[in-house]
Amino acid sequence: MNPVIQQVTDRIAARSEKSRALYLQRMEQARAKGPHRGALACGNLAHGFAACSAQEKADLRSLTKANIGIISSYNDMLSAHQPYETYPAIIKAAVAEVGSVAQFAGGVPAMCDGVTQGQPGMELSLLSRDIIAMSAAVGLSHNMFDGAMMLGICDKIVPGLLMAALSFGHLPFVFVPAGPMPSGIPNKEKARVRQLYAEGKVGHDELLDSESASYHSPGTCTFYGTANSNQLVVEVMGLHLPGSSFVNPGTALRDELTKAAARQVTRLTDLGTDYLPISKIVDVKAVVNGIVGLLATGGSTNHTMHLIAVARSAGFIVNWDDFADLSHATPLITKIYPNGQADINHFQQAGGMAYLIRTLLDNGLLHEDVNTVAGPGLRRYTQTPVLQDGKLVWVDGPTESSDLSVMTSATKPFKEHGGLQVLSGNIGRGVIKTSALREGTEIVQAPAVVFSSQHELDAAFKAGELNKDCVVVVRFQGPRACGMPELHKLTPPLGVLQDRGYHVALVTDGRMSGASGKVPAAIHVTPEAVDGGMIAKIQTGDMMLVDGINGVLKVLVSDEELAKREAATRDMTDSHWGMGREMFGGLRTVITGAEQGACSLFNTEEQYHG
Repeated sequence: MNPVIQQVTDRIAARSEKSRALYLQRMEQARAKGPHRGALACGNLAHGFAACSAQEKADLRSLTKANIGIISSYNDMLSAHQPYETYPAIIKAAVAEVGSVAQFAGGVPAMCDGVTQGQPGMELSLLSRDIIAMSAAVGLSHNMFDGAMMLGICDKIVPGLLMAALSFGHLPFVFVPAGPMPSGIPNKEKARVRQLYAEGKVGHDELLDSESASYHSPGTCTFYGTANSNQLVVEVMGLHLPGSSFVNPGTALRDELTKAAARQVTRLTDLGTDYLPISKIVDVKAVVNGIVGLLATGGSTNHTMHLIAVARSAGFIVNWDDFADLSHATPLITKIYPNGQADINHFQQAGGMAYLIRTLLDNGLLHEDVNTVAGPGLRRYTQTPVLQDGKLVWVDGPTESSDLSVMTSATKPFKEHGGLQVLSGNIGRGVIKTSALREGTEIVQAPAVVFSSQHELDAAFKAGELNKDCVVVVRFQGPRACGMPELHKLTPPLGVLQDRGYHVALVTDGRMSGASGKVPAAIHVTPEAVDGGMIAKIQTGDMMLVDGINGVLKVLVSDEELAKREAATRDMTDSHWGMGREMFGGLRTVITGAEQGACSLFNTEEQYHG
């Protein structure tokens, strides 16, 4: 085992000894011998199966058959989740074939950052993760289920579902992907048209045509943002069936994988001999494996919050120093847009998850001795699913990449570093995604230009006020301020400035997420501006240093001068009303900082440690 990865694993375990022990104690207390519905009174149980068929009622009355809950994020406005429309019927039939019952337990909201980008609704995006976790918990709260299947893909949905599953950690769960849409126009072409539009060189129709050729059918968006990072991380953690993450929707293999997942969860319930609750899968090694998988592929920076919140849900305390140390030990072995020009389908064709996990395991970068939904040991995930005569089987996956421009080996990486750096300095702490940065752009020292919203920056760009070396500061975008919206609309104008030859960087207490690309962006800066963060004292013209190599984030002003300054303020009223935002006020008041997972569910030390 790589010594640094082992060291980080050990220190997380030591730091979390008390909270993990308390979590496992609570999960054991929640466990019940036999079907959980056996604890229900007759009236309760009658309510629980009133809508079932006669055979299902008989099976559930017998208290000998497993009942599997289905939690789904289906809606047909989102391409990634539209395929889930047919999954409940497929799952129910597959579960019935092995003598058990499945019931649709509940739906959870699923919003799309791609649709809400730059719109008021984006300010609900991060907060929706905790709502999803609570919604899933409501669906599972009836004590009718012996296991569950989680159907989700995109940004906040999978972390929310995983947090809920861990709260019901005495039950087994299998996560079920739907797969990416087929490849559309090249990502490089899409980015080119976006920048032309930002410069006013193409119109609305040309831009819409380009976007529609990229996002064109059911399935997950094909760039390597948070949605596909979710799928990769969950599989590395052993919560998907091997090789199931990136099989396209609407294919025979996709349907057979869904059926197999349904059958598998029944085997893991407490009614059989292979009881394996999710609390025994998501241990410290699985958490570290998920982070390493993320770093080795240059995945979404959203997971510097999500994985912290997920780990907390399982009793583990993870911080950004853990991410930074793991990143230094983890080589970058994929180039998937925005870290390259390939998309997730090209990754799948180059060897996909089976080869990725193989090369990481062979080089001591992943813990092999873990539990998974497919059985003990992560080596099982070096196999890949195929159909042979219409039957699903797993065969040995590739031993080398078929496209070295997309995925290489851990011994010959694209970069020795995992592509994520933690920044510290007199402004506070933040993270920067370096995997997509061109050589020579990792360090920017330039005067600050300060804004309080992304719309102010857009106006300044259009007015020609940013044609210079500068560090653009966009503050009052943190979790407590306005729900920490993603700021992807900043990418095209900043990219234009960089292409014009200017040295530019972004500093923000907001998010850029999986679309962080060629412009150095110090994001998730904490403490945030509304919470006393030093970012609120930066003034336009201050010299700033963003150093993605050495991990430095500073405003080059003396401590004496900073102490004299009044922190800037902003009236956030416009961000707290309209588009439903007024209903999320309570969450904003209790949400933790970015490094604590930006979480409103477990926000006190007592809840973490008991």
